[in-house]
Amino acid sequence: MNEPTTGVIVAGAGPTGLTLAVDLARRGVSCRVVERAERPAGGSKGKGLQPRTQEVFDDLGVIGRVLGVATPYPPVRVRLGRVPVWQTRMHRPARATDAVPYPTVLMHPQWRTEAVLRERLAELGGKVEYGTALTGLDQDAHGVRATLGTGETVRARYVVAADGGKSPVRKSLGIGFTGETREEERAALADVRVEGLGRDHIHAWARPGKGFVALYPMAGTDAFQLLAPLKPGVEPEDTLAWYQRLFAERSMLRGVRLTELLWSSLYRVNIRLADHYRSGRVFLAGDAAHVHSPAGGQGLNTGVQDAYNLGWKLARVLAGAPEGLLDTYEEERRPVAAGMLGLSTDLHDRKSVKRDEETYQLSLSYRGGSLARHGGDRVPDGGVRLADGTQARMFDLLRGPHFTLLAAEPWSGGGPEVRAYRVAEPYGGERYTLIRPDGYIGISTSSADDLAGYLAMVV
Repeated sequence: MNEPTTGVIVAGAGPTGLTLAVDLARRGVSCRVVERAERPAGGSKGKGLQPRTQEVFDDLGVIGRVLGVATPYPPVRVRLGRVPVWQTRMHRPARATDAVPYPTVLMHPQWRTEAVLRERLAELGGKVEYGTALTGLDQDAHGVRATLGTGETVRARYVVAADGGKSPVRKSLGIGFTGETREEERAALADVRVEGLGRDHIHAWARPGKGFVALYPMAGTDAFQLLAPLKPGVEPEDTLAWYQRLFAERSMLRGVRLTELLWSSLYRVNIRLADHYRSGRVFLAGDAAHVHSPAGGQGLNTGVQDAYNLGWKLARVLAGAPEGLLDTYEEERRPVAAGMLGLSTDLHDRKSVKRDEETYQLSLSYRGGSLARHGGDRVPDGGVRLADGTQARMFDLLRGPHFTLLAAEPWSGGGPEVRAYRVAEPYGGERYTLIRPDGYIGISTSSADDLAGYLAMVV
C-alpha cells in the first residue's frame, strides 16, 4: 500500500507551528499540521507580541486582526491592600516612525494569537489535525516516514517539531536539552473573571509574609490573567475557590471578587536550549528548541522568528535549492535563542519589570553568518524612491514570499522568486541589495557576479 506523501509535517499547533504552517502554505508547500491535543489550547499564557513579531504578522497577512484587539500594556500599580505603594510602566510609550511602524509591545492573549493564525491557515487551504500525535519517525536519505497516533503512516520530505518544551520528537531523536529547571521557582497562572476591579491598570499586591499576586487585564476580553508565585511545597488546585482564597489572602481586598476560573496552569521556571536544532530531516523550533523564564516576553516571540527563518528555507530547498541552505537555520537561530535566554534570565533574576528596545527583537542580526554578505541586518520600513520617480514603502515591497532586489540598474536574474526594483539611489551605497524573504539583507554588493553566486545558494 502506498503511503500518503507531503512536503512537511509540522508537529504542534502553537504559535510556532502555526506561523510555520502559514508561511509554508502561502508558498504553495504541501504541509500537514498534527497536534496531539484534542482541541485548541486555552489560556492567555504568552501574552506579549514584540515589535518584530508584529512585523512578521504584517507580512503573513494577520496584523490587522491583531491590531483590532491588542493594546499596549497599561501601567503597573502595586498596592498593599488598598494603599498604592508604587506605579510604573513596563514599556516606554512610543510613536510609530517611518522605520519602525510597530514601536511597542502589544498585549494579546496567546489563545487569540493562535486563533488568528489558524484562521489565516484556513484561508490558505490548510488545517490543524487535532487529536493526532506524531508517535514515530524513521528517516532515510530521501525523506521521513512518520507514524501518527491514528495508526496512519505518512511520507514527508521534512518534519518540524514545534511540540513544546517537553517535545516527544526531540526526546526520540536523543537531542540534549541543556540548562536548568528551577523547581523552587513556581507560579500559579490562571485566566479569571473579576468583579469590582477596573481595567486601566495591571494590578499587583504584595503582602509581607503571604506573597505577591497580579492581575493583567487581557486585551480584547473581559478576563484577567492572574499570576502568583508559590512557596515551596504549595500545590495549586484547579478550582475557583482555591484562587479566591489565594487572591483574598494576598490582596487583603474586600469588594473585589474572582467570579469564574477560565483556565489555570502551574508554571515552573525552565531555562534550556537544545544542543542541536536539526537531526537529519527533522528540525526543532519554538519551545522544543528553547524554553525561557517569562521575563521579557521572549519565548513565544523567539519561536515565531524560528518559524519565519525556517519556512522560506524549507520552501526553497523543496523547490530545488541546495540542501546546505537548511544548515543555516541552526547557524542563525540557535545563537539568537542563547542570547534571548540570557536576557530573559537576567530580567527574571533581577525581578525587573522595565523593558526596553533590547527585548523588542528589532536589532537581532545574522551578521557574520554564511548567508550574510555585507548584510545580515533587519531592513527597516520607510520610503523608497524608485528610478521612475515614484515613491514606495519598503514593507509594501517586501510583503510576500519572494526575495526583493533593490538595484541601480535593470536585473532579470533569479527567476520569479526575485522581485527586482530599480531605485533612484543605491540602497546601502551598493548597486545591488538583495533582501531575503524574512526581511534581512542577504547580500549588498556592486558585483553582478557576486549577486548571481549568492542567488545560486538560495534560489
